[in-house]
Amino acid sequence: MNIHEYQAKSLLKKFGVAVPRGGVAYTPQEARKVAEELGGPVWVVKSQIHAGGRGAGRFKDNQAGKGGVRVVKSLDEVAASAGEMLGHILVTKQTGAAGREVKRVYIEEGCDIKRELYLGMLIDRSTSRVTVMASIEGGMEIEEVAAEHPDKILKVAIDPATGMESRASRCIARSSSCWRCTRSSPSSTPRSSRSTRSSSPATARSSPSTPR
Repeated sequence: MNIHEYQAKSLLKKFGVAVPRGGVAYTPQEARKVAEELGGPVWVVKSQIHAGGRGAGRFKDNQAGKGGVRVVKSLDEVAASAGEMLGHILVTKQTGAAGREVKRVYIEEGCDIKRELYLGMLIDRSTSRVTVMASIEGGMEIEEVAAEHPDKILKVAIDPATGMESRASRCIARSSSCWRCTRSSPSSTPRSSRSTRSSSPATARSSPSTPR
């Protein structure tokens, strides 16, 4: 199942996870209105497509321009950035050369970040189980972390008979290697299809200075 970032954050909020305030917009005018309601002085304008690497991606009709996630400091910049994204094709590492059309943007309040963590759940094809992956390197692509710093990734395979157990959660939270929580290596990082992967960086708040 593919869902957009704003939909995922709505679900997280429903279950008590603290997420930054934000709103979806389909036109530059709506983007400005959402930003006005959020209040400034910093906002993050995020392209909503079913692919990662949006911040580092580029639009097909403006390869030299900015990416699909932008930190802005005025209402005019919010509207202008939304206009440059909506209706345009964003190409990222995960979209392939064809890219994906941006049909909506997510306007989020900006704030300072003290620490970034990564927490993701995906299907490990080798075990056919949901695997939880966690890392203290939240500001990087998890594939890059696996290749460059495999010792900074923790994994827990979830037994479908028992589900997610509290000891597994404590293991991940303590960043230890206890119980079934194992440290990853480049060759052992679970492979997952784009359609089954559901993960996102876990941060206390959204970062205006580290767009993705």
